[in-house]
Order: sequence, then C-alpha cells, then structure tokens
Amino acid sequence: MGGVSLEKLITQKRQMQGINELEEQLQIEERLIYARRTTRVTKGGKRFSFSALVIVGDKRGFVSAGLGKAREVPIAIAKAIEDGKKRLIKVPIENGTVPHDVIGSFGPTSVKLIPARRGTGIVAGGAAKPIFELAGYTDVLTKLQGSTNPNNVVRAVFDALLKLRSLSQVAKERSIDPQELRTRYNLYARNIQIP
Repeated sequence: MGGVSLEKLITQKRQMQGINELEEQLQIEERLIYARRTTRVTKGGKRFSFSALVIVGDKRGFVSAGLGKAREVPIAIAKAIEDGKKRLIKVPIENGTVPHDVIGSFGPTSVKLIPARRGTGIVAGGAAKPIFELAGYTDVLTKLQGSTNPNNVVRAVFDALLKLRSLSQVAKERSIDPQELRTRYNLYARNIQIP
C-alpha cells in the first residue's frame, strides 16, 4: 500500500465519485462479521467493552466496512453501521464479476481478485465473502495469503477494490473505443479457466 492510508484512499475515491449526495437514496443492507469482547483490568475490577466489524452495501455497486466500539454489543453494532455508511464507495461490476485481476494488501495480508465465468459463484472465505455479496458481485475468484485476521482481510479486499478500474475508464485512458474494449474483455472472460 505504500505510505498512503486506506482511509485517505477511500476519502479520495468518494470525492472523485461524488457519493455524498447519494447516501440517502440507497437501500443499505448490513452484515455482521464479528462482535468481540475486550477486557481491561483495573484496580476496581474488570471493565468489558465490545468491538464490532460490519459490512454495509446495497448489492448494486456500493459497499463499505465499519468498526464500532462500545460498552454494549447493540451500541457497538449501531456505531459500526454508521461508520460504514460514512465511507461507502462505488465499485465497478462487469457481467457480475470484477473487471480485471488485482492484488490488494494490508499489513501481513494480501488478496488476489480474479474475474470468473458466470455460474462460478463467489469463491472467497471468511470476512471477504460478505463484501462481494453486498457489493453486488455474483462471480469472483479470490486467493488469500498471509494473516486471516478479519480486520486485515477486510482492509486488503478494500485496497484491491480501490485499485479496480471499469472498462469505460480504461477505454478513456487508452483512447480506445469502449465497444472494442468490451469485445476484448468478453474474449478474455470466456478463456478464464475455473480452478
């Protein structure tokens, strides 16, 4: 990831996409990844608090993750949902899959996203699968390497999603007709082998 934080990249992406105005119109769904208890031992006894990691999305290209901490589980989950709604990003979807191969990393975790043929399904485990489901992807292949800590996995997947470019963006950058690029992509997508 270099020296730039993931939060800064998400903020830049949101400004480029102009998402702030759309948030009220979206029908957001949420999925809890975990709710964990942490204990702090003090002179007077133990103090318990809870942290929750939640994925939010509308299954039409908007997705985010939120983290919340509180003394009670429902409040932690509510805070996580609000945190997620503040950081929604739009991801490109081509025929139900990612437009191209991409590798995202965060700390000791790296995730490779690979386009898949229709009917493959979402081949992802742990904390990564709900991200793709709530983003609206139907067919994606992933390979996870390194740490399987849910926080690291979620951040690595979002790092990869932030690197994705749609076919129209690529066509504009390369000065190619978008229809010709789509034809090339369809040929490439048909030749993808399912492991």
